[in-house]
Amino acid sequence: MTRVLFIGLWVCLITLLASYGGVYWMTGTSPGSDEKPYLAGLEYRRLEPITVPMIIDGTVRGYVVAKLVFTADAEALHQLAIEPQIFVTHRAFDEIYTNGRVEFGKLSKYNLAEMMDNIKNKSNEGLNGPLVQEVLVDSINYVDKAEIRSLASTSAGRTKPATAKAEPSTH
Repeated sequence: MTRVLFIGLWVCLITLLASYGGVYWMTGTSPGSDEKPYLAGLEYRRLEPITVPMIIDGTVRGYVVAKLVFTADAEALHQLAIEPQIFVTHRAFDEIYTNGRVEFGKLSKYNLAEMMDNIKNKSNEGLNGPLVQEVLVDSINYVDKAEIRSLASTSAGRTKPATAKAEPSTH
């Protein structure tokens, strides 16, 4: 009886060791190797859409709506105590508001390369180091104030309740 039990334990031990050895041999790694918790490199962070009013002669003429993405060193991002999106959003709003050009309701051409470079440099100043590698434009649009009002009035007309009376239900 003890001999059968001893043979059973021996077979289990040999099977476990053979399985472990086979997996070790197939992967070609040592059993205690440490891996990095994440891959180092660049990480993309998408910003929330930014709506910037265009004020001309003291009145709001329209809005610039921008969606931006920035790249930063992944390792440095994981070591920050605060989210860098706050700084990039602030600098983007400031850059568009200060240097945005709208004349007679038409959006003039932006020098996007210069604008994105300014946002990157000012964001890095706020973050005390070269964290942001590049700022990219996902989309940028100008919406005139008159267009917003016309859209609001047409959508308000569709949402008015119907005044016709319905027939009573017979069920």
